[in-house]
Amino acid sequence: MKAFLHQLELPKFLKDSRLTISVAVVVCLSFLGSLIGLVMNPLLGLALFLICILILAVTFYGAMILIRKANKFAVNLSYRIKRSEQEAMVKMPLGILLYDSDHQIQWINPYLQLYLKSDDLIGHTIKSVDADLDRLLNDAIASQTAENHVISWDGHRFEMVVQDSLGVIYLLDISRYAKIEDRYYAERLAIGQVFIDNYDELSEAMHDQELTTMSSYVQTTLIAYAKRFNAYLKRIDEEHFILFSHVQALDEMKQDKFSVLDQVRQETSRQNMPLTLSIGIAYGSNSITEVANQAQSNLDLALGRGGDQVVLREIGKDAHFYGGKSNPMEKRTRVRARMVAQAMSELFKDADRVFVVGHQRPDMDSVGSGIGVVRIAQLHGVKANFVLDTHETNYDVGRLVARMNRSDQDDDLFISPTIAANLVTDQSLLVMVDHSKYSITYDKALYERLKNRVMVIDHHRRGEEFPENPMLTYVEPYASSACELVTEMVEYQQPSGKKQVLTELDATAMLAGIMVDSREFSLRTGTRTFDAASYLRSIGASLLIVSELMKEDIHSFLERTSLVSSLKMVRPNMAVLCGPNDKVIDPIVTAQAADTALDLQDVGASFAITRRDAATIGISARSMGKINVQLIMEKLGGGGHLSNAATQIKNKSVAEVADMLVAAIDDYERENE
Repeated sequence: MKAFLHQLELPKFLKDSRLTISVAVVVCLSFLGSLIGLVMNPLLGLALFLICILILAVTFYGAMILIRKANKFAVNLSYRIKRSEQEAMVKMPLGILLYDSDHQIQWINPYLQLYLKSDDLIGHTIKSVDADLDRLLNDAIASQTAENHVISWDGHRFEMVVQDSLGVIYLLDISRYAKIEDRYYAERLAIGQVFIDNYDELSEAMHDQELTTMSSYVQTTLIAYAKRFNAYLKRIDEEHFILFSHVQALDEMKQDKFSVLDQVRQETSRQNMPLTLSIGIAYGSNSITEVANQAQSNLDLALGRGGDQVVLREIGKDAHFYGGKSNPMEKRTRVRARMVAQAMSELFKDADRVFVVGHQRPDMDSVGSGIGVVRIAQLHGVKANFVLDTHETNYDVGRLVARMNRSDQDDDLFISPTIAANLVTDQSLLVMVDHSKYSITYDKALYERLKNRVMVIDHHRRGEEFPENPMLTYVEPYASSACELVTEMVEYQQPSGKKQVLTELDATAMLAGIMVDSREFSLRTGTRTFDAASYLRSIGASLLIVSELMKEDIHSFLERTSLVSSLKMVRPNMAVLCGPNDKVIDPIVTAQAADTALDLQDVGASFAITRRDAATIGISARSMGKINVQLIMEKLGGGGHLSNAATQIKNKSVAEVADMLVAAIDDYERENE
């Protein structure tokens, strides 16, 4: 009886209350119809009753059949599911490994056992079986993420999922798809712009035959280099080439460190026609237009940094620099200086006021060039000021400000950042002198207010950080100083009457800026530097006053001497000077100590490390030109010029920064072996 009742047990889908009520209503209506028929006609009622009984019997029998088949289907389906689960764990192409708290293998499916190439695995630790797999497991556990990890193991690529709480590793071999992905990334298009830096200057002094020989050599060398890496090169004009390659070939060029730069420079120098190349390369976008535009921007950056280098950038990521070993050759022309001077004058005429700013803790070059720009603006009837807090300056700038205040010149030349904030309007113009990095500008609030109305005049190599849309850019890393650039622009101004653009004291300040940045005409000095100095002398610049402005006070002298006494040679031609970790030393004193170290025998480059404030350590780097200290400082987040660079590092001690510097020097030497 119990077995019979068990067979009559309804499946859950037949136990629905709505279905039960519907069946009960139909049965009740059937019997009610039979009773009504029996009252009206006994024979009809009896027939209807028998029909109802027959229908109930057939329905009951059908339900019995349905219940048996449903139960059989459910049992069969459950068995198939469990069997398929077991078969999947054993046979499907998914590696499964169970381990205990000691990372001992408790069970492994046959698919994963094929990769481990051993039958005796149970009870052994994962590390003893495969140390690489154990390391990958520990890394996945340490990451504490539920995301899938793509790993490389045993020559394959896997997608690994680790459930450490259950002691399970799942490994899905995705090598085939990884190869497709790798091939896609390797065959992305890279576009390069190649420019012969000083082609025009050399071609002017060459005969046609020499020019043809030189041009043919450069083209042949570049084409051979491109073919070596399966790239395509096409000459656009006399000094421009365009390069197409795959990213895979580009990676090979990176490993080669773009040796074509050295090859062209060295070979043309032997032929007494020194040429250098600037190359901008971009990749990493599905838009060819975007890649081409980025390549052109990279070329502009390479040229702005002095040429003889490659600027490589993946779209949306930081740029990488290769080369830049040579000292920039003087190749700017007076035509460009005149054009920039005219363009600047036109921009000044459309502004209601001009604000000039230098870099933080401005030196004589920054202040001197700023004074020159202010005088040019005033010549065109535009109100102009140099933004400077005269109560917080270096000793040399402080002496200059005091001397100017004692003279009969206008009192509005220098204004504080607070006053500038009250005077600025949408029609004002901001001129950044002696720097192009907005992060080190003297008045960041003023820059943010006028960042769409900015001019840049600088002699340092251009870095990635640069105003986005400057109205005028005059960046010439071939110049000794910003004062030299501004002096040339002053020469092209036409004052009314007998009035000079610069007063004698203005000219003296600019001459002091040139002398400071060129180390009294011993570094980065070209013929144009002496031309600018000669012009300033001709309009009244006084070397005596320059000497008085640059006199060092006793305290600074003693600090500098103490810093120089800490000198240690970390490499045969590189010296490091370290100040005390608990004492703040003026950046000017630090820079002077680095300059002084260059006067010592066998010192080709010097690095002075001192504390700037409670949280900042600064490095001033100087070289005689053979060592590119800019590249070394860029490795530490700084920049500057080939022979004059610096950086600042937060939340480190002097000793820690010294270790970082030595590591950066090692990287530089490895890259330039």
